[in-house]
Amino acid sequence: MNDEQKVLIEAKTEVLKALAHPTRLYIIEELARGEQCVCKFVEAIKADFSTVSKHLAVLKNAGLVDIEKRGQLVFYQLRMQCLPAFLNCIGKEVAENSAARSRIINRQHRHNKIKEPMEA
Repeated sequence: MNDEQKVLIEAKTEVLKALAHPTRLYIIEELARGEQCVCKFVEAIKADFSTVSKHLAVLKNAGLVDIEKRGQLVFYQLRMQCLPAFLNCIGKEVAENSAARSRIINRQHRHNKIKEPMEA
């Protein structure tokens, strides 16, 4: 790995770390629908303002969101426009894998029931 590749990998790692929290992932998915006020996240997440602000700061520092102040209100918008497609892809794979695992478990369960001797 050369120095340029190493820097790029480290930058990608920071983005993935920023996404690796349920609250931040929720925020990103909401911002994919359009810009949102901080107050909306405080209400939706049911967390205090400082907690939401810390999550938003992590996302901003990773380059995932932009901020716009309008008077006393602060609005966030998604900066990294490729994220919705990336997250949708992950969501589909997780759902498909979950469905496949469920089918396998159900088949194994049915198979085990057939093998079990019937009680008299």
